[in-house]
Amino acid sequence: MDIETVRARALKAISPLKAADANTRAPKGFLFNAKRTDAGRSLPPYYLVYFLLVDLLGFKNLGQFEKVAWSVPVEYDERPFLVEHRKFGLGVFAANVPEDEAAATEIVRLIHKATKAAQPYFDWRAEQAAKASKLNVVNRSPELFERLNFYLDLYDDRQREADARKAEKVVTDLSKMSYTIAFPSAELYREAKWLGLSAIECFFSWTEHVFIHIAILRGSCATGEDVAKLAKAEWAEKFKAALDIADPTTKRFYDQLAIVRRQLRNFVAHGAFGKDGEAFHFHSTAGAVPMLLPHRRDRAALKFGQGVDFVAAEAIALIRDFIDHLWSGPREPAKIHIQDYGLPLNLTKVVNGDYARAMASVEAMESYADYQAHLNDRYANMDF
Repeated sequence: MDIETVRARALKAISPLKAADANTRAPKGFLFNAKRTDAGRSLPPYYLVYFLLVDLLGFKNLGQFEKVAWSVPVEYDERPFLVEHRKFGLGVFAANVPEDEAAATEIVRLIHKATKAAQPYFDWRAEQAAKASKLNVVNRSPELFERLNFYLDLYDDRQREADARKAEKVVTDLSKMSYTIAFPSAELYREAKWLGLSAIECFFSWTEHVFIHIAILRGSCATGEDVAKLAKAEWAEKFKAALDIADPTTKRFYDQLAIVRRQLRNFVAHGAFGKDGEAFHFHSTAGAVPMLLPHRRDRAALKFGQGVDFVAAEAIALIRDFIDHLWSGPREPAKIHIQDYGLPLNLTKVVNGDYARAMASVEAMESYADYQAHLNDRYANMDF
């Protein structure tokens, strides 16, 4: 990419808006007394505006101060304005509001126009960042795990109710000569099976996410490209990046969960047809015969069932046992960072060894995570 060409286009697009300089006349106390304009609420995202004005065009950033992350003084129509990222959001700030609203509207329009012209620069910045370690990785593990527990709890409720009403039957008299008999537990067991399927879907969604975070804390991923590659990998590769399958217990979980994923989750997720002829019955003099004959099923398949016909209790028990195993031993400190505090992952801390030191013990991670949460609160509140 030719940065100079993009810079020239952006400068042309943003004109006549320019950086404030020594000749820009501003009223006394302008930096502290400028008021937010309504027009400024329509600016592009704060990072694009910062990259455009400061990084690409070289406008001066006055830096951080109380409740302000950055402040760029600009001039339009011989009047001073501020483009600032404050606690309550990015905006255009003026000395005389509402008199300066029309000018602020034009400033926003010009910034949008220049942002569009600078798009190749933003793309280049993102590509360069992905190759390095100055990146944060969003942590959605707590909410994904909460969704999993929601369905597990519903499954438990239906299962308990079905067990409690197993002997119950409802007789409905239709006429003098006919009646129907219904067993409420049958419907409840069916609903429990559906909820169990939903829980398993949630489990694999959560693990696809959390395995990447554990891999980062273990030092297996140190750059954006590493994370992107792992994110595109199969579930099995994510598992191996987070856990050591040389451990016999971990290997046993890996093998059993792979069966559940292959025979149950993938079956349901891909239209309930399966990949081994589960949807076919061939014609014979004996009648319609399942294409997947019992002799073709391995012992594990018999244990968990095929497709949606499975032993939910065993699969759910396996999931719960694995969650306990996941957060045990050398991975116990990871739970504090990922699950308990819900902190994002900073790849720079992989490179500088912060995560390796924090993962040394539960106590070390508790101290580290508490400090990071405090810093995050300060930055979110812009207490600089």
